[in-house]
Amino acid sequence: MTTDLFTLTEELCAIPSVSGTEAALADDVESRLRATVSNLDIERIGANVVVRTAQGAERRILLGGHLDTVPPNDNAQSRRDGDTLHGLGTADMKGGLAVMLSIAALAAQRPPKHDVTLVFYEGEEVADEHNGLRRLFAERPELVAADLAVLLEPTSGWLEAGCQGTIHVRATFDGARAHTARPWMGTNAIHRAAPLLTKLANFEPAVVEVDGLPYREALQVVRVEGGIANNVVPDRCSLVVNRRYAPNRSLDDAVAEVLELCCDADHTEVLNASPAAPPNLWHPLVAELTGVYNLPVRPKLGWTDVGRFAAHGVAACNLGPGDPELAHTANEKVDRQDLEGCAGVLSSFLGLT
Repeated sequence: MTTDLFTLTEELCAIPSVSGTEAALADDVESRLRATVSNLDIERIGANVVVRTAQGAERRILLGGHLDTVPPNDNAQSRRDGDTLHGLGTADMKGGLAVMLSIAALAAQRPPKHDVTLVFYEGEEVADEHNGLRRLFAERPELVAADLAVLLEPTSGWLEAGCQGTIHVRATFDGARAHTARPWMGTNAIHRAAPLLTKLANFEPAVVEVDGLPYREALQVVRVEGGIANNVVPDRCSLVVNRRYAPNRSLDDAVAEVLELCCDADHTEVLNASPAAPPNLWHPLVAELTGVYNLPVRPKLGWTDVGRFAAHGVAACNLGPGDPELAHTANEKVDRQDLEGCAGVLSSFLGLT
């Protein structure tokens, strides 16, 4: 297996893995692992590959990375520019996958301080039903059990603590159809939705401090649907509201807040709801990671699978190579220094260097 992290990232980026097509990359990852770390436990479940040490250490650290990418944005082909690699997936998150493969190789050569699990999983960038971690927690929970999970999402070397929860609610207004030449004979559902649109547009989300970290909340209408023809008064209008909330309260309370905001609608439906994750800065393993390696800490604005682990009682954080603000953009990139820095911190934390 290629040992240079920069080249390894480039090789992984050369295998397209837009969500739903990850199998080829899973094949490549599995092949690399079986060729170089056959003394570790390796399991393949769908397009998910799990590698584990089994030395019976007191604690187990899980490193996780998703195989899939969003669709290309004129950046499907990666390219080098000195020590910078540009292209789809470089930061989100094939650089992180390369770091995980390098750590697997080290763990096969010498026993780590803690037992280590590495999970390469499918379907993170799409609907939750396709998420590989969701499947593993449902079918093989022992494979994702850990004392700490580190998701190698791009963080530019910061430890991003916890994550926001995310909620989508559809609010629907009813009306009555009529010809637009005689609108008084009907009821315009889009017009009925206007006051709620105004209320949501004027809503001022809070900045909530949790364990000293400022989580900036958000509320946005992300979709509006209504009307069937240009000469028909619309009899139905629906809004989809996206809420990002801080990890200072429960998912149920956050959902109730959004439903209350949308109480003027005739119908409301929770389309999906994912829990927030607390920062866990007090956790001894997180404290060791931040303290020993002097990592800067900031809140995670957005949802990652840190929230999934938190929901299953596993402390988790985000730490990986690449700039999160460039994820999903045409300018996505990762630097050699970032790759090597992340690998150095994690391999030392695990007692592998």
